[in-house]
Amino acid sequence: MSKTASNMLPLGTKAPNFRLVDAISNRMMSLEDLKGEKGTVVMFICNHCPFVKHINDEIVRIANDYRVSGFSFIAIMSNNVEEYPDDHPDHMWKSARKNHYPFPYLYDQTQEVAKAYDAACTPDFYLFDAELILIYRGQLDDSRPGNGIPVNGRDLREALDAVLGNRKVYEPQKPSIGCNIKWKNN
Repeated sequence: MSKTASNMLPLGTKAPNFRLVDAISNRMMSLEDLKGEKGTVVMFICNHCPFVKHINDEIVRIANDYRVSGFSFIAIMSNNVEEYPDDHPDHMWKSARKNHYPFPYLYDQTQEVAKAYDAACTPDFYLFDAELILIYRGQLDDSRPGNGIPVNGRDLREALDAVLGNRKVYEPQKPSIGCNIKWKNN
């Protein structure tokens, strides 16, 4: 199990727009269509990564807890499905249903969106404010497979709570750790 850290896109970055197909509904969706009134969480995940499997239940809980407060949640899968067929859109749909994803699960076939976000690993989290300006990026919490720390979503929850309380999101922010994005050989 490789351990790759987030690249930590600079705070203040405007969210790169995208238009991708949702593996759940098979509809094209854009960031502009999906953004939340209070903020938007963009997360790079995949089906096969043990780091993502470790936190799946918590990302669903967080999305369900905060969607009612005006936040939008968007999952994007950017891996090379020819080399990692478990991440194919057909399996994305199955994973979304199995895990009860309350958010779209978008397929970044060209990997251009992952590159625009400077995503490095799965999972990788980005929180943008109502104007789509980056205010948090990094880890969900300190839990990793096998480290014995319970999954609670603390870091992302604190960032979301700061937005709700009209407070500045804390720094420093810790990078996420996970499986590297499986890049295509171009």
